[in-house]
Amino acid sequence: MVLECEAVLFDLDGVLVESGAVIERMWRGWAARRGLDPDEVMALTPGRRAPDVVRLAAPELDAKAEAEALEEHQVADPHLLREVAGARELTSSLTAGTWAVVTSGSRFVATTRLRTIGIVEPSVLVTADDVVRGKPDPEGYLSAAKALGTPAEECVVIEDAPSGARAGLAAGMRVIGVEGGGIERGDGVEFIVPDLTGLRIGTVEDGVGRLRVSPVAGR
Repeated sequence: MVLECEAVLFDLDGVLVESGAVIERMWRGWAARRGLDPDEVMALTPGRRAPDVVRLAAPELDAKAEAEALEEHQVADPHLLREVAGARELTSSLTAGTWAVVTSGSRFVATTRLRTIGIVEPSVLVTADDVVRGKPDPEGYLSAAKALGTPAEECVVIEDAPSGARAGLAAGMRVIGVEGGGIERGDGVEFIVPDLTGLRIGTVEDGVGRLRVSPVAGR
């Protein structure tokens, strides 16, 4: 399968950066401090902003204050962060203005994680600080498309979480899945790859400003 588009929009955690160990330590610690079931809290986290997780897990708490207090935990263990295989090579092959990152994390957390694993910050980075409504709302992906000057239907989203896939689809975009975050074919994705070594992005011959996105055979 080959998808043609003008821009590729990447989720961050689980797509470019393997941050699962950091996220799990943070949320399980928070749940324990608040007397909540850690497993139930963890089930709420994929693809969601920290304030949204707090609102769902403990609506009686001040979600904004709780999320702000968790910021230091989000960046406390950089040695636990890993590049998702193929992320640096794939993003470095793309020209500015053809890709963006849309994440449920804050700008501080996002830029710290990108810098830690050696991915250059893209010209368009949409974070939890830039939107009113987090995934699965399409606001983040629509904001990225607008900033790139690209029609939504000309964007391909790369996501690992079902809530992120729903956000991309609601934005009118096509979605490619990355294993590990619970995404499945039933979530409306075009195809699923194990990591970014399983994805090829090239230019369309004689197609000015257009990209070809396809799975790597055998991956």
